[in-house]
Amino acid sequence: QVQLVESGGGLVQPGGSLRLSCAASGFTLDYYPIGWFRRVPGKEREGVSCISSSDHSTKYADSVKGRFTISRDNAKNTVYLEMNSLKPEDTAVYYCGVDLLYIGRSCGSSWDTESAYDHWGQGTQVTVSS
Repeated sequence: QVQLVESGGGLVQPGGSLRLSCAASGFTLDYYPIGWFRRVPGKEREGVSCISSSDHSTKYADSVKGRFTISRDNAKNTVYLEMNSLKPEDTAVYYCGVDLLYIGRSCGSSWDTESAYDHWGQGTQVTVSS
């Protein structure tokens, strides 16, 4: 059974940091790019970052460049999202996603499109507030 489980969310003050984890099971993480998305109530999921499975190259939304870092540890079947200099506008539920029908090891041109993924975790809440 394919599973993605996010963890590491919480309440943090502006300027603070959090590290999110996405633990994968039921498939070989090594073969697939993984994306991080976020959603605020009333809006669609927004692509935040993606990491390829081949050379671990990365992509980021403009809103998080320079503040967020995505990484992966295939031996632990886990992808991470290190978030620094957090802002109130980063408040959202964060999800990781994978497309198990995707043939390729790099984050494609649609990496930040919700419909490009077919499996999601349950999400972890991140709240940035003083």
